[in-house]
Amino acid sequence: MKNYTILFLVLTALTGLIGFAGLSFKGIEFVRIGFLIFADILIISVLAKLFFSNAGKMKLERIRK
Repeated sequence: MKNYTILFLVLTALTGLIGFAGLSFKGIEFVRIGFLIFADILIISVLAKLFFSNAGKMKLERIRK
């Protein structure tokens, strides 16, 4: 999920502009709900990137007995 932060940022901005620009059509409520979902996922993704940034750099080593 950390690798998709930019994608979620773009989707959040796009659905926010469409959903809250004053347009009115049949599916506007779905676009607004999509905005809320993408905004939540964006926040989770940014927090995961901040707190778990070193997890991918760890090397696995075998334990010798």
